[in-house]
Amino acid sequence: MDIIRNFPMITVILSLFSGSLCFVLKGRTARYYTIFYEVFLLIVCSAILWYTVTTGMAVTYPMGEFPAPWGNELRAGILEALLAVLFMVIMIVSVLAGYRYIDTDMDESKVNLYYAILNLMTASLMAILWTNDLFSGYVFLEILTLTSCGSLIVREIGRTTLAAVRYMILNLLGSGLFLLGVVLLYDLTGHLLMVPMQETIAEMAQDPRMFMALTLSTGVLTIGLSIKSGLFPFHFWMPDSYSWSTPTSASILSSLVSKAYILLLIKIYYRAIGLDVFEQMPIREILLVLGIMGMIVGSVQAMHADNINRMVAFSSAAQVGYIFMGMGIGGIAGYTAAIFHIMAHAVTKSMLFLTTPRLAEVSDNSLLFKKLEASALRNRDAGMAFLIGSLSMIGIPLFAGFTSKLQFALAGVESGSHVKLVAVMLALAASSLLNAVYFMRTLIRIYSDPRGTVSKANIRQHHKPLYNVPMVILGGLNLFLGLYSWVAINLITQGLKMFG
Repeated sequence: MDIIRNFPMITVILSLFSGSLCFVLKGRTARYYTIFYEVFLLIVCSAILWYTVTTGMAVTYPMGEFPAPWGNELRAGILEALLAVLFMVIMIVSVLAGYRYIDTDMDESKVNLYYAILNLMTASLMAILWTNDLFSGYVFLEILTLTSCGSLIVREIGRTTLAAVRYMILNLLGSGLFLLGVVLLYDLTGHLLMVPMQETIAEMAQDPRMFMALTLSTGVLTIGLSIKSGLFPFHFWMPDSYSWSTPTSASILSSLVSKAYILLLIKIYYRAIGLDVFEQMPIREILLVLGIMGMIVGSVQAMHADNINRMVAFSSAAQVGYIFMGMGIGGIAGYTAAIFHIMAHAVTKSMLFLTTPRLAEVSDNSLLFKKLEASALRNRDAGMAFLIGSLSMIGIPLFAGFTSKLQFALAGVESGSHVKLVAVMLALAASSLLNAVYFMRTLIRIYSDPRGTVSKANIRQHHKPLYNVPMVILGGLNLFLGLYSWVAINLITQGLKMFG
């Protein structure tokens, strides 16, 4: 216990140190070091998960050994450790499968800076997962915002600069609102640590006037993190941010960064506000409505995209809507579905964003649909990876996406509200149909060769382990979450109960 309790802090400190170290390393050395230390972090996070599962206990690290309510805390339970393991897997495969584009998309002298940014981003992701107080959450949320912009702008073309500026403006607005919400809650409760704040809020919520003030504070905080995570109607920054960045950045931003903001919001609802109090607020119904609208609008916009990366980016906006819909449903079932979808989306979207540039390579380096005809036949490895990711997004049985949608349907049934049940079922049906339309249309295009342009001479079978191994890992995780979903769902449920 005395050793394990230090592990969450080790992941943060080592990542911060690695970020500083990569500033003085050469590009290739920085890449090798980053992969090595991320594998080490994966082992550390796996050890935390093993300990929390076998003992049924969370570990808490009071920074500076100052106890509550004065000090800041890091806390690792089953849910945090499970997500930390997944996050590290995505980080590793994103670097392995996308390093070639990192080397070609930016100046050689700046490659080491990119890895420094990734390592600082990892520190922020780990700290947001482990934090047990709102102030530390805000500090690392800001670091995550800055490093995310840095990961966009390192590819020095006009579109990435514009995307980074837009991303920064929207995220700073979200950060400001989040900080305002934290300040209001601190003013009302006198606490920043989550557990003492929850205890105070439980008493204050009995007074209708104080309940209104708590609702306002929570609403402001929620708007801030909704903007940063891309909930409708704040999702318009996603297409440029994801589609013009280097593939590793697109994979990490879509799979991890936007989801970290949502996970922080879920943690605040559970551990700082208290789920019993939060579910009395009208915020939950608003999240349900906006989540459903995001599912539909994001899918419709994906249908009208003329660029495969923009299509996948708009699809990400729709998937964020799924997650907020689960939070709007509420209860253990709703939050379990939302978190399971975060996991399913992470392994699927990272695969898609790491695959689309491979299809473009055999299509005159173009991401336009009209150029992608037969690209999956010319690069069969990339075609197979895109096929698996697409089937999961549509919701075909055996894949993670199907189980995820099934969990949302079950959450709607368990909500006890006929209105919610009908709304959820209609939203799932409409969104799944739209997903099938634009993903099947894309698959038909990349696998069809009506003009007979494919020959043995232009088939590119890379068979490179640094691409194929990450795709096998992501595809295997997708199938595991589809076929053995009960393992992840049980861990999520245990983790949510440990939250309380």
